[in-house]
Amino acid sequence: MVQQAKQVGEQRYRETFGRYYEDFVVGDVYEHRPGKTITQTDNQWFTLLTMNTHPLHFDEAYAKASEFGRCIVCSPLTVGLLVGMSVTDVSQKAIANLGWRDIRMTAPVFAGDTLYAESEVLEKRESKSRPNAGIVTVKTIGKNQDGKVVCEFERTILVARRGHSVEDRTNY
Repeated sequence: MVQQAKQVGEQRYRETFGRYYEDFVVGDVYEHRPGKTITQTDNQWFTLLTMNTHPLHFDEAYAKASEFGRCIVCSPLTVGLLVGMSVTDVSQKAIANLGWRDIRMTAPVFAGDTLYAESEVLEKRESKSRPNAGIVTVKTIGKNQDGKVVCEFERTILVARRGHSVEDRTNY
């Protein structure tokens, strides 16, 4: 996590997070911390909030009869947590997410699992239409507490150049 403090007044500082476009280096890997232990309540709330009616996520009797033998965590929750874990390192200064690709769920996630994430910078280029920003693509990998990869995906982000983020232009 990139954390800095900017002076906002006499003897007054505000913490800021994230990387500007110029700070990304192809090949760098950011390990995102802290991890998150997923509870069945997390899973049920997310499942209900998103109107996912598959009983494998909230019906223990149904899930017991499945190949997993118990409820599994809803896949979009796993992806959402991994994206969230990466924000302070990857997209805190983003203008927009441009897309996700190759999302793969490589192993089931269960309540009680603790997820950790890391992101590798795959490519970056200057934006052709926005001189105040650049485009960065990262590959994020999520692992459980045993180091088993449970999810991976690529994400492309439009990131502000130094001096052009919202916090640079406002008193945020």
